[in-house]
Amino acid sequence: MVATLAAVLVAAGLLVPAPSAHAADPFTVTTLHFKVVVGPDNGTTCDVVGDVYVPNGASSLNRVPAVLTTNGFNGSKNDQAPTAKALASRGYAVLSYSGLGFGGSSCVITLDDPDVDGKAASQLVSYLGGRTGIAFLDKEHTQPAPALTVVQKDARDHKGVARTDDPRVGTFGGSYGGGFQFAVASVDARVDALVPLITWNDLSYSLDPNNTAQTSGVSTSTPGAAKLMWALGFSATGATGDVQNQQVPPDAVPCPNFAAFVCPALVTAGTTGYLQPGDIASLRHASVASYVAKVRVPTLLVQGQRDTLFNLNEATATYRALQAQGTETKMIWMLGGHSGASAPGEVSWDDPSAGYLSTRVLQWYERHLKGKAVSTGPEFAYFRDWVAYSGNATPAYATSSAFPVGVRRTWRLSGAGSLVTGTTATAPGSQSFVTTAAGLPTRLDEMDVFGSFTAPVTDLVTDQPGTFASWSTPALTGPLRVAGSPTVRIQVGAPSAALTQALGPAGQLVLFVKVVDVAPDGTARLINGLEAPVRVPDVTKPFTVQVPAIVHEFAAGHRLRLVVAGGSVNYRGGLVATPVSIASGSAQTLSLPIVP
Repeated sequence: MVATLAAVLVAAGLLVPAPSAHAADPFTVTTLHFKVVVGPDNGTTCDVVGDVYVPNGASSLNRVPAVLTTNGFNGSKNDQAPTAKALASRGYAVLSYSGLGFGGSSCVITLDDPDVDGKAASQLVSYLGGRTGIAFLDKEHTQPAPALTVVQKDARDHKGVARTDDPRVGTFGGSYGGGFQFAVASVDARVDALVPLITWNDLSYSLDPNNTAQTSGVSTSTPGAAKLMWALGFSATGATGDVQNQQVPPDAVPCPNFAAFVCPALVTAGTTGYLQPGDIASLRHASVASYVAKVRVPTLLVQGQRDTLFNLNEATATYRALQAQGTETKMIWMLGGHSGASAPGEVSWDDPSAGYLSTRVLQWYERHLKGKAVSTGPEFAYFRDWVAYSGNATPAYATSSAFPVGVRRTWRLSGAGSLVTGTTATAPGSQSFVTTAAGLPTRLDEMDVFGSFTAPVTDLVTDQPGTFASWSTPALTGPLRVAGSPTVRIQVGAPSAALTQALGPAGQLVLFVKVVDVAPDGTARLINGLEAPVRVPDVTKPFTVQVPAIVHEFAAGHRLRLVVAGGSVNYRGGLVATPVSIASGSAQTLSLPIVP
């Protein structure tokens, strides 16, 4: 029913189908099994299967740096073969492994928990550093593999501790393979460089986003609206992982192939519409948002504009947190993500120089692993789909020495449905609608989880009359270009929610805020399928909504529209139908970061 996230990474252009081995390859590949001990009390032993790529000519006298990489959700070590081969061909030893619970590796999926996945990866770092007793030729761990003696070593780790098993090592991977990088860096000071792609900052936001009441980054004090389709996709593919890996599932209850809390958490969220406090705590424990202070490694963040799972705001939150603590960090907003393909010329592992992103990745490693005096590119770069080019996508990327970019322009809600700006007077007016009961959607379009596997996410805005309010600009006289997060400052009238919100999340109003592009023929499109679920803590007060960031050109003749709806097909909305009114006024605003 749902394809693996390996297919997502192919769609995003981060992976390409692995070519068959060739006798002329400038490296050797050996499959090994690794015995790792994990858990808060180090009480669980797991078998990890991985492929070790060693460049020809590498030896104990001619050592090379290393890269550690793993798969996206429900993938395997094989998914990383194109990248591993490209790196091994350029003088890097590579260990590509199947994450715990995937691709033949044992133990359950713990969502890149530092106590489990972080510790497992740390022991693989030790193998790269020459330690014995970790690698074996068989999954029963009875035939020890020879020590690896070709990886360059550092005398001290990043904490200044002298080590004899400290390899010069970077990490690579997308989605689930991005989360592991933060996990291992948080527990192991020997890691030297990270390149996490299309991954999360806070899993509680990823699966239950609230785009208001944010306390730090994307983390919130109030739960949001549970993602229905992505949760279903993850639970289905994760639960069948044992079968796909030809393993006998030892963990059918309470959650096949997952940490015990995951399935009950998703079932409860799907029923109530939001995550419970204990489940939020567990998800945050597996998120860089909770342990970012322990990550002090140079990090190149790459996030996708077409991504309804881990949107651009997640990378922004991680970027800002790393920058605030002085960690070297740069960020790229590529086009492709979990919800759509990348652009031509963004990624090419056959010839990395032919892709903007693959070039930036190699530059990062050349600088931080090989110590070469090469540029690692601009502080921030973002792809613009309105720029024509051929070949390498570099011309379509705008760059900046700082983040954020653009100049904020503010529109005010006016009259019965207008957005006005500048000196135009704000007219009185109001709109009313009723949110749907039982968390039902207000539009029936394609479910966002299928976007990468069938076609781009359907972006037509077709909310039913009486379930939403909207405000639009006049037709634009010239292009309006946006790069960043739209911000909505608003207050609503919802008398019944004002009475029930003291009961907690179950009694709070749930809305869905979105920025829409309206063509001259009236067709309204949601940009990259992105909308902002909001569970309003207090409807008697104004609140601010941080809509997921976009990079988009509203063409001349088009109109910019703000929509506030009472339901969504991809989220569980409020369970009680609630009347809502929104008055126009100078304090009711939408602001966008406008770029040239």
